[in-house]
Amino acid sequence: MLPRAESYEALVEAFRWEIPDRFNIAVACCDRWAAAVPDRVALIRYGDRSGQGAVTFADLKRDSDRLAHALRHRGVAKGDRLALLLPQSTEAAVGHLAAYKLGAIVVPLAALFGPDALAFRLRDSGARAIVTDAAGAGRLAALRDDLPDLETVLCVDGPDGGAVEGYRQALEPFVDPFPVIGSGPDDPAMMIYTSGTTGPPKGALHGHRVLLGHLPGFSLTHEFAPEPDDRAWTPSDWAWAGGLLNALLPALYFGTPVVFGPFRRFDPEAAFAMMAEAGIRNVFLPPTAIKLMEDVERPLERFDIRLRTVTAAGESLGRSAFERAEATFGRAINEFYGQTECNYVLGSCAALGVSRAGAVGKPIPGHGVSVIGEDGVERPPGEAGEIAIRRGDPSMFLEYWRQPDATGEKFRGDWMLTGDQAVRDADGYVHFIGRNDDVITSAGYRIGPGEVEDCLATHPAVRLSAVVGKPDPVRTEIVSAFVALKPGYEPGDKLAEDIRRHVRERLSAAEYPREVAFVDEIPLTTSGKVIRRGFRARVRGGSGGAGADQVLPSP
Repeated sequence: MLPRAESYEALVEAFRWEIPDRFNIAVACCDRWAAAVPDRVALIRYGDRSGQGAVTFADLKRDSDRLAHALRHRGVAKGDRLALLLPQSTEAAVGHLAAYKLGAIVVPLAALFGPDALAFRLRDSGARAIVTDAAGAGRLAALRDDLPDLETVLCVDGPDGGAVEGYRQALEPFVDPFPVIGSGPDDPAMMIYTSGTTGPPKGALHGHRVLLGHLPGFSLTHEFAPEPDDRAWTPSDWAWAGGLLNALLPALYFGTPVVFGPFRRFDPEAAFAMMAEAGIRNVFLPPTAIKLMEDVERPLERFDIRLRTVTAAGESLGRSAFERAEATFGRAINEFYGQTECNYVLGSCAALGVSRAGAVGKPIPGHGVSVIGEDGVERPPGEAGEIAIRRGDPSMFLEYWRQPDATGEKFRGDWMLTGDQAVRDADGYVHFIGRNDDVITSAGYRIGPGEVEDCLATHPAVRLSAVVGKPDPVRTEIVSAFVALKPGYEPGDKLAEDIRRHVRERLSAAEYPREVAFVDEIPLTTSGKVIRRGFRARVRGGSGGAGADQVLPSP
């Protein structure tokens, strides 16, 4: 918890890390609350009409103890990998806690992953056990022969009479508390695979300290959380670092109830209704979700929304979307930045006056973040470079799973490289430009696709877009835009020209898309980021696939 301060500078000056010699995420997020306040609500299942929607910390402790016993009984030991293929659910939270108690390593898998994405991660991690639902078990059935390490499949919807065991049946014999393994902050706890937007996914292995590293950012961007009436929600899959480490685990650590919903496909109208009916006070939204919610008519008039904080991360929200979003939600949007390997390191806090349209924030207290050049030297304000994070950050990954060369390439001297281009302004705000592979070089200008996509989103016909650089003999590259239209609009040359003019008038003659192509869908990663790789391949004459993570159509 961050102490309240009069200024950002005072907060940074006073901050000191306190990393204990022994630390276990399950104890910090569950058992200590269960011991102190057993009936304190931990999770709330939205839409549950049975009266059983509230899950207490005592409930989580009981079930995670029983699952840890069940897994150990089936041979899962310290260092083994436990995969979780579940949507937001009580069982997903229990699976995390049980693994941490056992000393196993959680491998979260998005419920919407296709067979190739699942097979790759399960093979690469060598997962020994998995907890899933009937849908997941059905998809696993066709993969089991190629997964020799996967010995145990527990299904929350019950057994299938064969190799799939029932989750509840597995827990039933065990009633005693589980002796939590003594873990240190650097002991492995979870392995989250990179999104795969720029190559094959890699398993980023994190220690138990990763949670401690996220707490200052969570507290800052949620304006000195926790407050007594806080109640958190995110539509982001808990299998993604954003849903898990930006929302679920920090909220549980602070004793803040987390609402989870039934959505498999994001519905902006339903999201507003949920926030009102469930009394949500703190929300974390990917920018894509925010942009979709802007199309809902008069949400503040139609829904009894009582938000205290709204946060956003995953990609840059952009200047115009930032300004529109504040009107949509009635609150300033506190953007923040991080990546799978080291998360929640830059952020905003409107309560402290640290908020600027078009910027992802300033370094969060305790995190050393800068913009450096290829020589490893920090760039002065106004000069573009790569976002880099100082070694030793508690949020930083331990290594890429079984890839020592890739791990080494991630660092330059004292810095962990992010692969993200940015500019730091004179006031210390960091302005995101784009991934190294995404930045477009046109007639000497370096153009971030996010800024162009943000401008495209302000056109009334544009639902979502992806912007890439197309090779050009004169300009090096030209800006090429792929656009998915809103209902009621038809593609055509006239609309394409109107879209080009819209961007040119609002940005510049260097940044507007010289080509506009209309597509039915814009593929997104499970974390809501636009997958541009397939579009780059298309304009460069490649084969095009967006890779294993092309799992979400544009909503």
